[in-house]
Amino acid sequence: MILDANRLFAGHYIESDSYVTKRPQGRDDWLLIFTLEGAGFVNYHGAEHVCKKGVLLLLAPGTPQHYGTLTNHTWHFVWAHFPHTLSETNLLPQEDQIFLTIENESLQERIYSAFARILADSRERGEYWFELCCSSLREILLIMAQKYIRKMDPRIEEVLHLLSGQMREQIRLEDLAQTVGLSPSRLSHLFKESTGYSIIDTLNRMRIQQAVMMLAHTGRSASEVCYDVGFQNYNHFTNQFRKWQGMTPSMFMKRPR
Repeated sequence: MILDANRLFAGHYIESDSYVTKRPQGRDDWLLIFTLEGAGFVNYHGAEHVCKKGVLLLLAPGTPQHYGTLTNHTWHFVWAHFPHTLSETNLLPQEDQIFLTIENESLQERIYSAFARILADSRERGEYWFELCCSSLREILLIMAQKYIRKMDPRIEEVLHLLSGQMREQIRLEDLAQTVGLSPSRLSHLFKESTGYSIIDTLNRMRIQQAVMMLAHTGRSASEVCYDVGFQNYNHFTNQFRKWQGMTPSMFMKRPR
């Protein structure tokens, strides 16, 4: 574990176009780079790929490395070298270089937050710092794997994020549409096409899924849970529960556990 810990280090750079790194033999660890602003580049098999805001670049151990700041630009990015022992890398395509653009701003913020924790924990070197850094790295790698499995319009990803974060609030289609820059009718069509469900069905399904967990594990009554998850009417809650679970809340609570 000491050897692995010594292979985990990270940084936060803002570099002019004089910045370049060349490692013809690569390294024996993984390198993850996330662009925050500006533009960088990476050369791979003779082709140059531009790293703009939201781009995640993952280089496998032994991959030749040639990257730097794009001419006439400044490159603002965070990076981390980490050991090959993280099994989550197996969830990604088995390629020497993975170049993934994260267009969703909420997801960009989540990835940067994970990097910020890696930077803080690796510098402070407190108790379990290595395990904490690995946990944050796993979060980023799992997000990358999820993006490869589920190809979705970033505007729909943003709406899903908003629905999950504001589940207890009254949500208006017009407000969602304005947030992601679409008309209400276009958003409704694109959302249904992407997820298979309408926006309201998706919201109610989220609420019922949360209600199921609360009824099973918190000891709260069905009427309390109804309002906890965002329903304002108990009869509506019961109807939606039956729709998504095939039974009423009271029937669910009477089931043997």
